[in-house]
This record gives sequence, structure tokens and C-alpha cells, in this order.
Amino acid sequence: MAEQMYSLSIAARATLDTHSLNNEGGEGNQVHTRMIDIVGHDGQLYNVNAISGDMLKHIQAKHLFMLARERGLPLCAGCRQFNANRINADEQWMDSIKGLSDAQAVDSLLKTCIIDDIGGILVTSGGRSVPRKSAVEFGWVLGLPDATYTDSYFHVKYASERSEEQRERDAARRVKENRETKEKTGGANLGQAIFHRPTSSGIYAIVCNLEFARIGYNDILQRYALDEDERRIRGQILLESLLHTFVQLNGAMRSTQLPHLVSMEGVLSWSTTVLPAPLLSPLGGGKEDREFYREQTSTIARLLGGDSIRTLNFDSLAELAQHFSNLHEETRPYIMRVGV
Repeated sequence: MAEQMYSLSIAARATLDTHSLNNEGGEGNQVHTRMIDIVGHDGQLYNVNAISGDMLKHIQAKHLFMLARERGLPLCAGCRQFNANRINADEQWMDSIKGLSDAQAVDSLLKTCIIDDIGGILVTSGGRSVPRKSAVEFGWVLGLPDATYTDSYFHVKYASERSEEQRERDAARRVKENRETKEKTGGANLGQAIFHRPTSSGIYAIVCNLEFARIGYNDILQRYALDEDERRIRGQILLESLLHTFVQLNGAMRSTQLPHLVSMEGVLSWSTTVLPAPLLSPLGGGKEDREFYREQTSTIARLLGGDSIRTLNFDSLAELAQHFSNLHEETRPYIMRVGV
């Protein structure tokens, strides 16, 4: 009989080159990459490039949507359009929960849509707010101090079809913003949009946690709204969508700055009882000590749960895919003891 899985955690280091997955916006002709301050393993403050956990959550949700749609799994009207408002954009469902208690509304939500079940949602209707906590959690993807680099690169976009008035405005702007560029082009009759793009490369720390026991679980009534077979299917598709997230990292500027995923290594931990799956940041140990966080995770798992917590190291994305394939076939979401 397949083992039950309560929670699963991933701590990994990925080498990403020439990416621009997450930016803060632009100022004039300059696109700014996202930089945040962190405290390193040595206690010192560092300013590093980072990719928001919101970005990874959106990527995972998109892959979940594609898989669910392909396999005919339940989706609300909003999620069928991949609407950011999700079930709040499903007018028929919103009308159906009028007069229902919050607990009844959550039951209906869980049965109606796999994305709202797994990804979480705040239902706003008739002046009330009904929260559904996500079963998937992503942290910031953080560049390791002294192992991540960001630079800004000069770009020019040319356009030859312009009116006389537009050509005059462009020429004036060229003279003002970049006289050298105008001289290099020899005064060619071309419009120039000058801008600067950031590109980052380095080793990044990734953390993620999945709560399989909460799939289909009504937190208000403290019981499951779905049967075991439906929960098993949703647990399997959740694993697939997470793997697809790492296989295809969507995000900003991929049309011309598709990231180079050079390598990925880390540790996978999961629990078969209500013990939490250990999760230690890959920032630990610095860039020189690749094994620190993996060894610590394995030690914590052994001391905390014995045979109830398992860990597996992986040294490539292919090896992680193999681990996921085995878990996909051999596990099912944990069934928590329900209320009376």
C-alpha cells in the first residue's frame, strides 16, 4: 500500500545565467532589477539579486492550470480563463454561495476548483471574507552573496516608419540623451529607442514547502470535502506542476533573455506523519560549503522523526525529476484525523 505524505520540502541551489525573471520596474529608459538586503551565514549584510516567491507561485499555478485543463479536472469559471481573481470571477458560483455559511462555501469551493483548493484564495462576497490558505509555499529565490552578479546592458530599438514630425522629435531626443550614439549611426534616418536592460547570473537559493495533508481539507469544519481518490489525483498533479516550475522558469523578458539553467542541486524531505518536513535554507554554509544545508536537513530529519521523515539529495534537475517520478507513483496525500 502506498505511503501517505503529510508535507514535502525542497531546498536547492540553482545556477542561473543571463536571466531577467523579476524586475522592479523602469525609470526613464532604465529597467531596474530586484535587489534586496539579506544577512549571510557569516552575519554580514549583503545586497543580492532576488526573484520574488510570488513569481514562482505564479509559474507553478500556470503549470497546474495547464495540467488540470488537459486532464479535465474541475476548474471554476475564473480559473478556466486563468483570471487572477480566480473563483471571485465566477459569477455563477458567487451567486450559489449566497445564504451559505462560510464552512459550506469552503466545501463548495474545494469541490469546484483544484487551483483554488491548492493555490488558496480569499473569497469576497456580500461583505464577508472567506480565506482558503494555499497548500503551496515559495520563498524568495535569493542570490548567494559573492556568487551572483547583475549588470545593465545597452540596447537600441530601430524603427524606420515615422512621420516627419516624429523624426524631428526623435532626432532632438537623440541629441539630448546620447550624442555618441547619433554620431556612430552616421545620422541615419532611423528612429532610436535607447534603453538599458539588466541581466543577472549566479547561484540562487530556493525554498519550497507543500502541505499535501491540506488538499481538499475544510479548515473550518476540520474534515475533508473530497474523497481519497480525488485527493490522490490532486496530489499527483501538484507534484507534476512543481517539477514543471523548475523545468520551465517563466517570467519577464524571456523572449530575448531566456534563462540558462546550468545546474540544480539540493535536498528533498517529506514526512509520512504529522511531523513537518525539515527545511533549511541553502544560504547556510556560504557558496563554498555545498553540503552544509543538506547534512543539517538529514540530521534534523533523523532526530525529529526517525523513519517518519525521509530525505533524498539530488545533484541535477534530472535526478530531482526521477525522485518526483517515484513519489508520484508511490505516495498519496496524508489523511488527518477529522473532527467529530
